[in-house]
Amino acid sequence: MFVVKYRKIFYIITAVIIGASVLSVGVFGLNFGIDFTGGTIMEVSYPDGAPEKSVLKERLEEAGIGGFSIREIGGGNSSEGYILRTKNLSEEVRQEISSLLTINNEFFLVEDRVNSIGPVIGEELKNKALIAIAVTILAIIAFISFTFRKVSRPVSSWKYGLIAVVALLHDIIVPVGMFAALGYYLGSEVNVLFVMALLAILGYSVNDTIVVFDRVRENLRLNRELNRKEDFELTVGKSLNQTYMRSINTSLTTAFVLLALFFLGAAATEDFALVLLTGVIAGTYSSIFLATPLLVTVMKWGEK
Repeated sequence: MFVVKYRKIFYIITAVIIGASVLSVGVFGLNFGIDFTGGTIMEVSYPDGAPEKSVLKERLEEAGIGGFSIREIGGGNSSEGYILRTKNLSEEVRQEISSLLTINNEFFLVEDRVNSIGPVIGEELKNKALIAIAVTILAIIAFISFTFRKVSRPVSSWKYGLIAVVALLHDIIVPVGMFAALGYYLGSEVNVLFVMALLAILGYSVNDTIVVFDRVRENLRLNRELNRKEDFELTVGKSLNQTYMRSINTSLTTAFVLLALFFLGAAATEDFALVLLTGVIAGTYSSIFLATPLLVTVMKWGEK
């Protein structure tokens, strides 16, 4: 009952979190990778030891290849290397860059991966990513409205779906805002893996929210069968108390796996794991402190 009773406090906290995330996107913007903008990505490794990043950055700037980003990969017991992202490069220029990265043959370089994506394909991927997210959200509203069709009092079934989507928007905005800041300070890029992570967050978070909503539905059914006149706010609070430990335990289990993937997995999946981890935390928060209290708020609005 604590969360439901003091729901206005959690609404304020949620507004601050969303405001900070939106501000981050507005100030820093999103650093789209070549998956969306088009360009060339080179992944190189140095089995015998890699040169300093600052040295490579200086040589690339002197070469005048235009805008680029370079990130370290590997470390520990694995070969150190870098991921270089640039505009579309010809084969001639790419070979020139490989020569620059060897620093006058002082370092032995291995080209592990070279991919090029045209700007037309990048724009198509961006549009399809937005469509995929929109279709997923609409499907969630339809599914929840159908599932909760027999629970129309005191809150209509379609409102359950709408509230779930409000919570999902929170769960998407938070990792997007965080990634905008990471893109500005650390060069993290929005790519296809990022979109996949957002879609995974949508599925994970709505499942968490539906568990609580389903408990509310079950308690409302029991109230009808037992002819028990219980205040809706009390029913929602009781339902939340019956499920929040399950939500927290499930999220902690998932978080441990994602932390392991972030710290022990490949460099290519670090950002993916970080986005998912942020989404899992945001989803657990929204299921408990946003979606469930909103049921009571919507009910009270309907009474006015």
